[in-house]
Amino acid sequence: MTHDTSRRWQMLAISAVIIFVIWLLAPVLMPFAIAAMLAYLGDPLADRLQRLGMGRSWAVSIVFTVISLVFVGVLLLLVPLIEHQFENLSENLPRYVDWVRTTALPWIQVRLHLDANVFDTDRLLATVREHIGSVGSIAAKAMTKITQSGMGIVTWLTNVVLIPVVAFYLLRDWDTMIAHIQRLLPRSIEPTVVRLARESDQVLGAFVRGQLLVMLALGVFYGLGLTLVGISIGPLIGMVAGLLSFVPYLGFMIGFVAALIAALVQYGDWTHVILVGVVFTIGQLLEGYVLVPRLVGGKIGLHPVAVIFAVLAGGHLFGFLGVLLALPAASVVVVLLRYVFARYRESDLYKEPAAHKPAAQKLDVDVAVDVKVKPRPDNPILPRDPGP
Repeated sequence: MTHDTSRRWQMLAISAVIIFVIWLLAPVLMPFAIAAMLAYLGDPLADRLQRLGMGRSWAVSIVFTVISLVFVGVLLLLVPLIEHQFENLSENLPRYVDWVRTTALPWIQVRLHLDANVFDTDRLLATVREHIGSVGSIAAKAMTKITQSGMGIVTWLTNVVLIPVVAFYLLRDWDTMIAHIQRLLPRSIEPTVVRLARESDQVLGAFVRGQLLVMLALGVFYGLGLTLVGISIGPLIGMVAGLLSFVPYLGFMIGFVAALIAALVQYGDWTHVILVGVVFTIGQLLEGYVLVPRLVGGKIGLHPVAVIFAVLAGGHLFGFLGVLLALPAASVVVVLLRYVFARYRESDLYKEPAAHKPAAQKLDVDVAVDVKVKPRPDNPILPRDPGP
């Protein structure tokens, strides 16, 4: 085994061990992952304050205070609004159920020529009640167990306190940690890893900061638009559509269907249905032609199918932590795949010519070369002009 091969196997083994340890510790990594994300978001602003002559500790304190005030302000603004929207939803829920039972299901049954027993509303409602009862009993038992378990309460409170503390220290020592990691890298791969890390940082910056702004802008737009249309639960639908917009078309589809049903139940006319369609059409155009190009850009390059796969795979492997980190990790994987593809294009495996050429192709070349052209008298290179 050569030295290069041995070194590659060592690096592969170290990477496998790191991934395995992360997988084992996934249940306890949630507060640290959230804290690292907050530190990553606040580091550029702290660096900018440092360039203005401020010390790192003062810069981090100011950034941390601003992030905390923004978070508390958002909570104070959103919690009453969400509470009011859920009260509104619970009041209108019987109307939605009645509309589905008396209008939607019979319409589907007539259009699709289905048997009358397919949408037996009494049987469907009995099944729903049965499952709701089982789910409610399970949830009640789970909540009772959690509330009775002092360890569960301590763990929850610990996470609430741990996130801001870890975020503060990570933000304060962010540049030092990055420099220390760079010094630990093997010297043979350090330039390549640093270059890939910078490209990944550009991609992550475009995704994390840009996508959060896109989600916020879409949530505000859909909420205001549906409120102006007259949908009573418009702000709640807008917030859900904005939060789910990080998966392509998911927020749009769920928000549009929910707003459409709300408009049909609340008004029952085509005017509000068309207005809902106008709101979501403008929202899609705004997202595709204004928000994403300006705030996110084309640096991520993830196909919608790849986005869906990344979210599902991350959730399956690491739970909610995987869902949270799926798209940032996938964007970094895109950078690594581009590097691997570029190395492949430069390798002998790609550039090696064919060993034998077909005989017919060689014959065609020989015939084409054997064509004789009479030169001009004054210019022995250019052919003679053909006569009339």
